Amino acid sequence: MSVTLYSTPSCAYCRLAKEYFKSKGVPFTEYNVASDQRKAEEMVRKSGQMGVPVIDINGKVIIGFNKPEIDRALSR
Repeated sequence: MSVTLYSTPSCAYCRLAKEYFKSKGVPFTEYNVASDQRKAEEMVRKSGQMGVPVIDINGKVIIGFNKPEIDRALSR
């Protein structure tokens, strides 16, 4: 399973997503798009969004901290 979290340090929903993944034992890779322009551009390409969090679970892109959508993507 591949989980990528695009976030910024000041994003409260990003922190919630990280805590949620940790509580479920889901390993994830986090990219700080505030300091990594290349990853920020990748996030916009994948999602069409400039806001965070953007979560990519096995190619399924989720905008925001949407628990039901995250759970569905994790269960696939």
